[in-house]
Formats: sequence, C-alpha cells, structure tokens
Amino acid sequence: MPRYTPHELAHHLKDGLLSFPVTPFTEDLQLDEEAYRTHLNWQARQGVAGLFAAGGTGEGFSLSPEENARVVQLAVEEAGGVVPVLGSAGGATYQAVRNAQAAEAAGCEGLLLLPPYLTECDQQGLEAHVDAVCSSTNLAVIVYNRANAVYSAETVVRLAQKHENFIGFKDATGDIEAVTRVVATAGDRLFYLGGLPTAETFALPMLQLGMSTYSSALYNFAPEFALEFYGDVRRQDRSAVTEKLNRFVLPYLEIRDRVKGYGVSIVKGGLKAVGRNPGPVRPPLQDLTEQDVADLSALIEAAEIRPRAEASAPAGV
Repeated sequence: MPRYTPHELAHHLKDGLLSFPVTPFTEDLQLDEEAYRTHLNWQARQGVAGLFAAGGTGEGFSLSPEENARVVQLAVEEAGGVVPVLGSAGGATYQAVRNAQAAEAAGCEGLLLLPPYLTECDQQGLEAHVDAVCSSTNLAVIVYNRANAVYSAETVVRLAQKHENFIGFKDATGDIEAVTRVVATAGDRLFYLGGLPTAETFALPMLQLGMSTYSSALYNFAPEFALEFYGDVRRQDRSAVTEKLNRFVLPYLEIRDRVKGYGVSIVKGGLKAVGRNPGPVRPPLQDLTEQDVADLSALIEAAEIRPRAEASAPAGV
C-alpha cells in the first residue's frame, strides 16, 4: 500500500531532485538483477527525492511487459523503504494499462506515463490514452510531454479535473509558450518537472516557468555533483550553475552528441567510468566506444566529480 496519497506524493517530489536508475544487463542482454539491486541500494541513499524505475534512462522502451513488472518490483523491494519509487508505463494503451497495474501490484507510489508507441495522435486520442491509464490504477500519474504525446493546456486541465490521481506534467519539448500555457492554466493543481535530455542544461530557465525539479540522468554516476547542481538551481545561483555547466555538463554534451542514442548510452558509460559497470545497452541503442569511455572518464577526473561512494561498489559491478 502506498505511503503517500497522490497529493502528498506531488508535494514531496516537487522540491527534490529526481532520477531514473539505469537497468543493468548481462553481456547477453538479460536483466542483471543482482547489479540492479546494488545500483538501487546506492542510488536510494544519496539524497534523491524519488526514483523512476524502467524509465527512459532505464531503457524501459526495450523491456517486455514481464520485464517491466520485474524491474519495478525489484526497485520497490530494494529502494521503496528509503525513497518513493515510481514505475513507468509505455507502448500502446493496453500495454500501458498493464504496466500501471503491475506497478501498483508491486507497491509503487506513482507512475510516469510515457508517449504511446509509434502512432501519431491528436488531443482526443491522447486524452483517451491518459484517461484509460488513470482509470486503471489508484497510483499517482505523471504524464510525459514529448514526441508524439504533446498535450494542450485544455487537455491537461480536463484530465486534472477528471482524475484526482493525475498529479504531474513532465516536459521534454522545451516549447516555452506551450509549457507556459499549461502551467498558467492548470496552476497549482499539478506539479511540473523538466525532462529534456541532460536536464541540467535547461534547469535554470525552466525553473522560471514553474518547473521546480527535473529528472537527472547524471545522478546515476555523479550523485553528489547532481545534487549540488540542483541546489544551485533552486537558489538561483547563476554563477554556480554556469561554473558547473562549463566544468562538466557542456563538455559531457559534446561526448553525448557524437552518436544518436548516446543520451542513454552515456549514462551507462559514466557508471563504467566510475567503476560501477552496469553492462551494455540493448539495441537499437549502441554502447560508447572505448575511446568515448576514456574521454568521459578523463572529463570526470578533470571536473573532480567522481562519486565519494565509489569504494562501496562490490567487485565486478
């Protein structure tokens, strides 16, 4: 049974950094449960406000419904007693409903609703998609505004009026006018979080739009740095944010942008660079080359952001 009501969960999440743990795989691309438990145990105890299992950084798009359910269950078992764990729902509406129900059965506190798979859809279809998922579960639901699931302010307000468990709006479009319309129209009924790739890059300007938090992929391998960055953003310390952007984030983006799909792969590369190898990514993504990992490791050293907890990683993980 969830420890938080949907309203309480929104209040908790909006004022802390959020993250998406990677999903470790073995060399033959099977779920590595032991490595996943180890990673979750470390991540949950570094100061994050909530963890989203099987999300984008967790390669949720490559998981079968059965694997999604298992990943979420493991996350709740390992981290749920420390921080709120939210599951992820994706694919077609039927699959998203299955994901939502599995997350609730596992004991998650909430759910991130990813865009439907492949098909283009208008507002009526998007509203029906969210309506079906929200109606299928008591979990708090956050919609992910990106790709083929871009919600109008009117759609967001109607869904918020209909579903008490619809609590949040995560944006990865960066469309300032559209996001402003949503925030201004829905107001305090929802909480708002940033979801653009490498969200630190956009965190300070998005704060001005009403997004008090964001999901940090960097937290996976540099939790202290990610938390310090978030603190600078919330204090609106522009000089400190700029210093950290120049010291690490912007050079990191140069490595990330070498290959399409590296936005996920580079997070696993970062873990490998700090001695916590989570295994490969699944196709159609591709792993960082040895040179990419070497460059990233050198950047981590030069930026002095290697995690202090590195020594606690068990051998071979």
